Amino acid sequence: MQALERFFGVIGDLTWGWSLVPILVIFGVFITIATGFVQFQFFGRMFRVLTRGSSGSGQLSAREALLVSVGGRVGGGNIAGVAVAITLGGPGAVFWMWAIALVGMATSLVECSLAQLYKRADPATGQYRGGPASAILHGLGENYRWLAVIYAICLVASFALGFNAFQGNTVAGAAEASLGIDRMWTGIFLSALTGFIVFGGIQRIAKASDVIVPIMAVGYILMALIVIVMNITEVPSVIAHIVSNAFGLEEAVSGGMGAAIAQGLRRGLFSNEAGLGSAPNVAATAEVRHPISQGITQAFSVFIDTILICSCTAFVILLSDVYVPGATDIDGVALTQSAMVSHLGEWSQYFLTVAVLLFAFSSVIYNYYLGENAISTLTKTPGAIIVLKVVVIGIVFLGAVAPSATSVFFFADPMMGLLALVNLLALMMLFPIALRVLQDFRKQLKAGVDRPVLNIEDFSDLDLDPKAWPKRG
Repeated sequence: MQALERFFGVIGDLTWGWSLVPILVIFGVFITIATGFVQFQFFGRMFRVLTRGSSGSGQLSAREALLVSVGGRVGGGNIAGVAVAITLGGPGAVFWMWAIALVGMATSLVECSLAQLYKRADPATGQYRGGPASAILHGLGENYRWLAVIYAICLVASFALGFNAFQGNTVAGAAEASLGIDRMWTGIFLSALTGFIVFGGIQRIAKASDVIVPIMAVGYILMALIVIVMNITEVPSVIAHIVSNAFGLEEAVSGGMGAAIAQGLRRGLFSNEAGLGSAPNVAATAEVRHPISQGITQAFSVFIDTILICSCTAFVILLSDVYVPGATDIDGVALTQSAMVSHLGEWSQYFLTVAVLLFAFSSVIYNYYLGENAISTLTKTPGAIIVLKVVVIGIVFLGAVAPSATSVFFFADPMMGLLALVNLLALMMLFPIALRVLQDFRKQLKAGVDRPVLNIEDFSDLDLDPKAWPKRG
């Protein structure tokens, strides 16, 4: 076991330790410039998806795919992760979280547009599937199947197994601490609910997200807005505090500006997942008229995750008297919870517990689907996905009853780091195709087409699925 821990520790050092964050930042800046700041050009179009309902064809709509994606991106990192970033990096970390989110919106738009472009109609269910693995196989060709296999293995190991154990542990820990519920009972309830949803397929996952995500996101944002309104006179000074600390003008922790940048970028990337190669798997399930349309929608998901929800946590903490610069004796969920209580009273800690439960559970069903999509790449053996469902249910229960999931699922972060590197390699090679599709979208908009349509005949040189891109009148 120690040898395995050392092995995965080396992978973690080679990815998250020094290479991955700079690569994600540099690549995100490159995409932003190369696409002409596409995330800002189409910012207004992002909000259109909120008014669209079901596709009416049995496929997921853009809005449903957005909610599943937001449910996955939004998790414990939005509550605990932001608190950790502020504790270790000072208020300035919040500024760098905002910065990486704005850059990450462009990265997410490109990776999710490519996932849409190369999606396939599943012969068994008719539902669309896709993601980086499909983009590698059909965009780069069979010679790169080995890269798709590495990607799929990393996706199963990190998200479907490792992170689902963490989420189960988070839910059980919150329920035990605030409500006094034994971990075993939480594990039984959570695993049973997980089983009910995952055995219903992507449609049931989407329906669950359609209920859970708006409740948790809107409820949490409203609570934060109440806090902000109660302390409205202090908001300008908090914003000034964030900016000054971000550029080293006001040191709040040891490490100063360097600590703020490191923590802000790292926690921001962990939270919004832009460039990590996870969200494109969900983006590919939607029925849209043009791949860029879903890319725009997924860029909006990054905005919701970091600019809205992470900012809510940051302002709740920084507007309270609980946060003490340089103090490390209280962090994570405890810091956010204490800050909320200082503003609104003891009852708010129970609300936060429910928010953690909903955030974590939405991530569980999202993580499962990522694993299902990866399994479909690795094998077509009947029953493989059923085995995955059973394993995920067991992993959620195991994570819930374990005192700490970190000692058992130490491989999750390193595998996600490797996953991201594979995804970024594929993105770099496929980026010219993404630019070509983006140019087609812009050309139609310039011609007065309000909702551009992908004409597969214009991309006959690419390995696209005609069933996924039928002709539209």
